Amino acid sequence: MGFIKAIKRFDENFGVKLSTYAVPYILGELKRFIRDDGLVKVSRSIKEMNVKIRELQRDYFNKNGKEITINKISKELKISKEEVAMVLESSNPVTSIEDTSYRDAKTDKTISILEKISSGKDEANMISDRLTVKELINNLDDKERKIIMLRYYSEKTQMQVAKILGITQVQVSRIEKKILNKMKTELIS
Repeated sequence: MGFIKAIKRFDENFGVKLSTYAVPYILGELKRFIRDDGLVKVSRSIKEMNVKIRELQRDYFNKNGKEITINKISKELKISKEEVAMVLESSNPVTSIEDTSYRDAKTDKTISILEKISSGKDEANMISDRLTVKELINNLDDKERKIIMLRYYSEKTQMQVAKILGITQVQVSRIEKKILNKMKTELIS
């Protein structure tokens, strides 16, 4: 939906590519869906299979006095073990990542799942930044892209890049400076 909204509202006069313009709309729609759509929806077929499994578990326990294994359920219903596990998992209650139900061993405070797994960084902005940088790199010509990839992703020195490309270190330095200025200008505009 976010991409469709971006297409409808996009104007080439904005001076950016459609993909760059669409990212905030897509992120917004994802956030809205997660916020507004509520609990996880389970298909009817999974709900029906869940009823069959629960009946089988109950009957087996009443007959044998012990729990039935996933392997036996799988063989009895002629479905894979993975499907059995998925169906059983689908009936578990949904827990919000913001519910405070975990105790931090270091501070002895109750924390949420989100606090437990969060890096403390703004992940949405980090994703947006990565997409923007990727778009900027894709706009470079092959030689420029190779220099940036070697310097910043392979962490090569200018001297190492010069040897790989068969040019001097001074040329690498000048080209790199020109590329970074070009990317900065595109980013600001």
